[in-house]
Amino acid sequence: MSAKQIDSHLFVILGATSDLMRRKLLPALYHLNATHQLQGKCHVLGISRSPKLNDELFRELAHQALLEAGLIKPGKSDSWCRGCLFFQSLGEGKKEDFFNLAARIHSLEQELGLPGNRVFYLALPTAAIPDIVNGLGQVGLHKSPGWTRMVVEKPFGYDLKSAQQLDRIIHRYFRENQIYRIDHYLGKETVQNLLVFRVANAIFEPLWNRNHIKSVQITVAENQGVEHRTAYYDRAGALRDMVQNHLTQLLTLTAMELPVAFEADAIRDEKAKILRSISPIQPSQVIFGQYTRGHNLDQVVSGYLEDPDVPPGSSTETFVALKLFIENWRWQGVPFYLVTGKALPERLTSIAVTFLCPPVSVLQPYNCCKMTSNVLVFTIQPDEGFDLHFEVKMPGLPLDLETQRLRFRYSEAFAPLADAYQTLLLDIMTGDQTLFVRTDEVEGAWRLYAPLLNKGAIPIHPYPAGSWGPSEAQQFMEWSDPTWLSKCCP
Repeated sequence: MSAKQIDSHLFVILGATSDLMRRKLLPALYHLNATHQLQGKCHVLGISRSPKLNDELFRELAHQALLEAGLIKPGKSDSWCRGCLFFQSLGEGKKEDFFNLAARIHSLEQELGLPGNRVFYLALPTAAIPDIVNGLGQVGLHKSPGWTRMVVEKPFGYDLKSAQQLDRIIHRYFRENQIYRIDHYLGKETVQNLLVFRVANAIFEPLWNRNHIKSVQITVAENQGVEHRTAYYDRAGALRDMVQNHLTQLLTLTAMELPVAFEADAIRDEKAKILRSISPIQPSQVIFGQYTRGHNLDQVVSGYLEDPDVPPGSSTETFVALKLFIENWRWQGVPFYLVTGKALPERLTSIAVTFLCPPVSVLQPYNCCKMTSNVLVFTIQPDEGFDLHFEVKMPGLPLDLETQRLRFRYSEAFAPLADAYQTLLLDIMTGDQTLFVRTDEVEGAWRLYAPLLNKGAIPIHPYPAGSWGPSEAQQFMEWSDPTWLSKCCP
């Protein structure tokens, strides 16, 4: 992950009027330029079907988006929008529209003196990708005088079959080393720190195994309900939306063997091995839930089925708790819990590594309180850092123990962290695939969860909004205190 040189290139974004473009891509590109990381070598061509937009109107939309993001002050013009942003309509997406796109790309490259390096970023729904990829390929835009890279946003398919079909279409024109499947969680500094933490701190790697670790829990909790994503979410559910990608990627990074080199292929090889080592998931290892009316953040939250856009009686899960086992020498017998849900008490992403208690307690004769396991908690968001929980003797008599913690927060030690998209866009421009998902990882994850995708096969347990999920999950997770997450990660 060393600094790499950026080649001059054209960054083509298909879906240039999308919410993703407005909220994430434009601010990230603007910030990279403002901090001189792009070195003036990136020009952006926005593509959408809108026939009414042109360069100037597109720049005005971008300027407004940057104003809303607080990156430009009101009344101030911006030279980046004027000098680096361009637009081309794709019309109805017919073959002649793609020929027009190819002509505009060639014209811009000649006008700007670019060597033919191109990024095609598909900020589009999965269903739109096949036609776009075929259109680009049919007019030869997958070939160029320089390098060409294709970026695909999650979800990567809807199930194993659709993921394989999507891969076949993309691989028709693009090689695997040209494809960047983006999962923004992997761009977070604290996620990247998972591997560095083990490599750079010799006190932890010798303990990173079944001889010392009792369990690992990976949690992505959201305090909001489905909100405006109902149409997509009711088709997907929490398993497809969060577990198959975000949580599974965190699992592989946590459990993987140390790679032979700190580079893309070596790291992704080890991640893929973990997916192949996970034993088949049984129904007894799964809890699904769906939130009902409750209270959260001092507000009444309507239940999922009360949403007018949710079909009556929908069996879509908004909560998932899984218990997985990795059948290899390092992790055999250690449960990995994956937990995610909507309308939970807090917005939190964390990885909690719970260590085994001492095999014999010499303190038992003193009738002191039960010893608590040491826990190492990586907080991915919102307050990035980690905590190490340990036991200490309380002053005085009688002999008693109390849990204390060593605490580290990125915000206290460093400048504000870069947004994940800034990191990932820079990696795309420099050709670093370390933080991107490979084909075998995508298919391995879908293959793992395929037996759980049949709605109705596993019961859905209700839970009130503002709780930590169904009571069945609390028993399943073997929580002695269902609110332990909020206590150890304040």
